[in-house]
Amino acid sequence: MRKALISGAGIAGSTAAYWLAKNGFQVTVVELARGTRSSGSPVDVRGPAKDVAERMGVMAQIRDASTQVRDMVFVNARGRVMSRTAMRAWAEPGDVELPRGDLAAILRAAVPDEVEFEFGNAVSTLDQDTDGVTAEFTSGPPRRFDVVIGADGAHSGVRALAFGPESEYVKHLGVYVATLPLDGETGSDFVMYNTPGRAVAIHPARRTPIAAFMFRAPQIPQFDHRDLDQHKRLLCDAYAGAGWRVPELLDRVRAADDIYFDSVSRIQVPVWSRGRVGLVGDAASCVSLFGDGSSLAMTGAFTLADALTNDIASGLRDYEGRHRPQRAVKENAVTLAANLFIPATRAGIAVRNVAVHFMPLVLKIRDTVAEYSLAKTG
Repeated sequence: MRKALISGAGIAGSTAAYWLAKNGFQVTVVELARGTRSSGSPVDVRGPAKDVAERMGVMAQIRDASTQVRDMVFVNARGRVMSRTAMRAWAEPGDVELPRGDLAAILRAAVPDEVEFEFGNAVSTLDQDTDGVTAEFTSGPPRRFDVVIGADGAHSGVRALAFGPESEYVKHLGVYVATLPLDGETGSDFVMYNTPGRAVAIHPARRTPIAAFMFRAPQIPQFDHRDLDQHKRLLCDAYAGAGWRVPELLDRVRAADDIYFDSVSRIQVPVWSRGRVGLVGDAASCVSLFGDGSSLAMTGAFTLADALTNDIASGLRDYEGRHRPQRAVKENAVTLAANLFIPATRAGIAVRNVAVHFMPLVLKIRDTVAEYSLAKTG
């Protein structure tokens, strides 16, 4: 039986583990974290990812975990509603928005029992030859695998080991995002408050409501996506003096023990595999701030597992050839999302408050044109 090592137990990693196990691999998953984060932005399951979820038998659970947000509402510093649009206008029938942690947990629970999960562990070295890959870990003895998959996100350790340092593949896009859980928050609307270059939102998911902070800034020197104290200082400085509920939310930031905070970056890796080591999800290509990252991770992981039913190296190349064009369709999502949610000027905020009613149509036209172009070139 062929052996597969997956680094990362998130959306891409769990989906890949499920399908590789179904396709006859003996699968080991290592995950640096010791559990599921309670923070993180809601994500969408849409398009072909719905079919992947249906085939995994988890689509009903995904629907049950839906945030069920009714409207998107933009308010001013006094909380007065300046613009409102129905969230259903932004989605196709059957699309589901749910908390990232909930989706990761649902997918992980679906993985067959024979798959081995090791939490609190990570790959430290990789040494491959024509017959396989020897992996060493931060905990435990070295082990031998037929294929190694980096599904460990934008800051992928596998990518750094096999492809080179993060700086070669990661480009900061001028935006930072932070989220934290809001225990006790109620409501049915996604509510956002803006100042120029700054946005604060409350997303009332049923089980795990969050506050989201998004702000424009050049790359911050010595930024560390794991440094909680640094994150608290940056947020308090960035939003000092802001109105609406911001002072209250900053008090929650100061008291929090779990904040997601990271740069919005574009991940571009020219080739997604080297020999027997491949990348999937954000480790390979991160394309959106608000959009299809989770759905693309699921479809990419399914495509990867399907391609690996053949020879490993050629299968990894086949996976890339089939899936890379799907990610390319969404390459402009970051710019569009930043202009929509984080206008840089007061005039831009005012224009956005009017234009938001027409954005669902603009998005559908954009996606239709992109998919038509993909069909012609594919």
